[in-house]
Formats: sequence, structure tokens, C-alpha cells
Amino acid sequence: MLNIGIILCGNGRFDGSEIHEATIAMLHLVRAGVELHCFAPDAPQWATCDHFDGRSTPEAARNMLAESGRLARGEIQPLSAAKVSELDALVIPGGSGAAKNLCDFSAQGGNGEVLPELGALLRDFHAAGKPIAAICIAPAILALALGGHGPTITLGDCDGVALEAAAAGANMVECAVDQAIVDEENLIITTPAYILGPGIGEVDAGIAELVRELLRLLATSPLGRA
Repeated sequence: MLNIGIILCGNGRFDGSEIHEATIAMLHLVRAGVELHCFAPDAPQWATCDHFDGRSTPEAARNMLAESGRLARGEIQPLSAAKVSELDALVIPGGSGAAKNLCDFSAQGGNGEVLPELGALLRDFHAAGKPIAAICIAPAILALALGGHGPTITLGDCDGVALEAAAAGANMVECAVDQAIVDEENLIITTPAYILGPGIGEVDAGIAELVRELLRLLATSPLGRA
């Protein structure tokens, strides 16, 4: 059985992981017979919001691991427990928290940095020849962590935030909401999801394609890099 790591960073699109994107990805993976392993940093969120109106709530401190436990139904471990030797691939859902909690792309753009333990994990996976899939804004994390390898990724269109990801070293391509982009060389799969998607149906189609391509890479790509 394949073991797939899901990287979360909170519960909700404004300040954590996007719930639809995370849930849809996990559902498609489980239906394919994959065993899921959820992880989140055991650290405070960079920011917190009221998910009713998007209002910032700086007085409401939240821990990423505790909040992600809601989304994972308690089946979650600290990010520090994720090991490349124990997992076959990683999936990172989007949500504003991905660009605020897992890195500082939201504030620093192409000059941003990835949370050190996540950056190290992503580089280990890349070096081991194990696929990484990222959804919505989460591909920006890959641009920051793996920009030196020139990964081909999508953030939907090729303007706005995509220009910042390109500045970090990523090769940006356009992608419709119901499609996914595959970087065969770097074993990276990305889809725009709610960056473009008007609703859960369209987002589901793109994430389903992302999962199909991830499973294809796992079935056909040899481990290891020269």
C-alpha cells in the first residue's frame, strides 16, 4: 500500500488549509487505496481570521497542529515526524495558510522563505525522486523551496502571484481549474483549484486529475536521482 503524506497548516481557507481542497484530495487518494498520513507544524499560526467574514482576529491565537487536527479528525502528527523513508509522496493543499504559515510567500513573494523543517522535507523528497503534489497557492511553496531546479508549476494564470513564483525560479504555465500540470523531470504535480475555481465541482475535477497523475508517477517513475 502506498503511504502519502498530507501537509496541513490549520483549518480554513483564510488562515489555514483550505478544507474543500484537503478533503477532496484525501477522498480521491483513499478511494485509490492509499494510506494517508497527515502532518502539520506544531507552531502558532502566522495569523488568524474569522471565517464568516474574513476579518482578522489577532487576539485568537491558534496552533497549526491543533487546528489541523480538526480537519484530520485527530489522525495527525507533528511535521517533524514526517520522514522521506516512510512516505511515497507528499500532497500540500492550498488555502491562505499555505502562503502564510508554511512559508512567507504572502508577504515576501519570490524573496520568501519556506518553514525550515518543511523546506528540508521537500528537498529530501525531491532528492529521493519521490513525487510532490501541490494545490491552489501551495505550488508557491515549491517555487521557494525548489526554485533552483526550475520546477514547472501552475498558479492558474501567468500574472499576479505567478510572476512572484517565477522570480523564485519556477517555470510558470497556465492551467484550467479542471486540469493539472505535471513536471515529469522534477516529479511535481500542481492544479489551480480555488485560485480559479468558482465552486467545489470544478475544484474537484482538477484535484481528481492531480491525484490520477500522482498515482501514475508513483507507478512509473523509478526512485532516486542521478
